[in-house]
This record gives sequence, structure tokens and C-alpha cells, in this order.
Amino acid sequence: MDPKDSKVNQAPEKLIVTSSPHVHDTESVTKIMWIVNLTLLPAAIFSVINFGLPALITMLICIIGSVAFEAAIQYWRKVEITVKDGSAVLTGLLLAMCLPANIPWYIPLVGAFAAIAIAKHTMGGLGHNIFNPAHIGRAFVMASYPVAMTTWAVSRIGSKGDFSGAMGSISSLDMVTAATPLGILKQQGYQALVDSFGSQAAMYKALLIGNRGGSLGETSAVLLILGGLVLIAKKYIKWQVPVVMIGTVGLLTWILGGKEGLFTGDPILHMISGGLIIGAFFMATDMVTTPITTKGQIIFAVGCGVITTFIRLYGGYPEGVCYSILLMNALTPLIDRFVYPKKFGSLPEPATRR
Repeated sequence: MDPKDSKVNQAPEKLIVTSSPHVHDTESVTKIMWIVNLTLLPAAIFSVINFGLPALITMLICIIGSVAFEAAIQYWRKVEITVKDGSAVLTGLLLAMCLPANIPWYIPLVGAFAAIAIAKHTMGGLGHNIFNPAHIGRAFVMASYPVAMTTWAVSRIGSKGDFSGAMGSISSLDMVTAATPLGILKQQGYQALVDSFGSQAAMYKALLIGNRGGSLGETSAVLLILGGLVLIAKKYIKWQVPVVMIGTVGLLTWILGGKEGLFTGDPILHMISGGLIIGAFFMATDMVTTPITTKGQIIFAVGCGVITTFIRLYGGYPEGVCYSILLMNALTPLIDRFVYPKKFGSLPEPATRR
């Protein structure tokens, strides 16, 4: 027999050895990614209605840029091009939801490059990144273009909190800018914020519906929550993470957020404003950059809530969700080191007698 024909001399197939139990999920990564994209779609569509054509352009630049950068990098690395799995589309959409609608076109492109090339592929690609790519992209452009990143568009569907009532119809203008609710709260105080909307009830309504200024994904809390509930129902994320993160922010801002002393803050305002809803449901629940166990994820969520609160109340920025999640991403390996799952089939150790 020719040695070349011997199976012994052929390259053996890869043998993958893993510890039991060998449980396989029937949901593919591609299916999960596209469903997450779909759950964000209602809020994305609302942002286009709310801010007009600039919002759509920003989203398209982020998504197309993310997909193009991923394909180019994978081609350059000579690995399989996987843009069809939807992960690059999701990164681009999440990045767009963190940006103002009226931002210059090149800034979303820079953010997409930072998200895909730096945060994702320098770590090895999907499943290997340490930090949430979309938030790395946002943090990168926030540091590089702070003025553009803090110039917010006014809602086109209008609310008194946008000050659009004082300007009349804005439909004939390309873009009108104004402060976000958290910006007004930071600079002028709670009463000025309530007065800008007319009443506290009107303020809550505008924050829930989304007819006010802010990032694309900060506006409609209701649509974001509905999308998050779909992910919980599909068991893609655990309900404990968004509930604990949002609840932590609500509790701490109620205790520390008021000017009249302890327990005089407005927790509802802080829970439904800014990027907290999208961050809690869609970024703090990321499968790659957050702890493995439920207990670890709860610790992660508490940390995100605490850091967000302290940045909002005592930091220089009116918002802190992005940086809180990135800082807790850095602590994820440490959390996983000390909070790990029990061995399958193990029994609790018997109590020792004294």
C-alpha cells in the first residue's frame, strides 16, 4: 500500500473535547442577531419620524460603514466573511441609536471604524471582544468630537419641552437644536426641566413616547421596552439585568438626586430618560461582554446603575450609561473569576460540626 494512501498519514480531523453536559442551543447566532435587529426596528423607525431624514442618513452610514469595515477586515485577515450573520448590522444600528440625528456624516463613519476595527477585530472578532463595540464607537467619537456629539436635534413631532412651541412650525427648517432633558436638569435644575414641558405629567409622557430631543435611541422608552420584552420572552436576555440596572438608578437618584435633601429625587425621570433603557435592555445584556452567570450579571447591572447615577449627579456629563457599561465590561473577567456556576451534578458540601 502506498503510504500516501494511508489514513495514518492524512491530516486528522479536529477533535473537540468539552466538559459535560453537552447541551446545544437550537438558536443560531445569525437568527439571534437578526431578531435583536428587528426588536430595535420600531424605535429606529420612530427616530426617523421624530428627527426626519438626518436620522435615517445617520443610521445608514453607521450600518453600511460597519458592514463594509467588517467585510474588508475579514478579507484582509483571510478569514470567512460573516457580515450576513447580522452582528455588524446590529453594531451599526446600536451605534446610530447613541448618536445625535444632526451629526456630520463623517463622525458616524469614524465611530463605525472604531467599533468594528478597534473594539471587535483587534480582539479576534465576534465572540472575543472585551468591550461593547457600539459603546466603544460612541466613546471614541465623544472624545474626538465633543461639540458635535452634544448638539441635539429637536423633535419634529413636537412637545413643549423641545421649545418648539416658541418657535412655531419647524417643518421648513433643516434642523433645530436644543438641550436634552438630562442636559437641562444638569445645567438649570429640576424645576426648569418641568417648566420646559409645562408640567410633570407632560414631561413623563414626552419621555415615554419620545417626542423630545436626544440621541436616536434615547427617545421612545415605550418602544425600547417593548423590544426588550421580546428579547426576554425569547430568552435571549435575562430580565434580572435590565430590572436591576434601571432599579438601581431609580433607587439611588430617589435617595441622592433631590436638592431638598435625601429621598427627594425624581426616580421616574431618571429611569425613562437618557440612554438608560436602551443600555439596560440591549447593551448590558450583551452575551459576549457581560458575566456568564445570573448572579454575576446582577452584580454587573448594579455596578452599571451605580456608575450611571454618580456620573449623572456628580460628574461633568449629564449622562453616564455608556461609560458605566464600558467600565463594568472591564470588570467582567474579575466577576466571572469569583462568581462561577456550580459543577453539573455536584451536591452541596455538608455542614461541618463544631
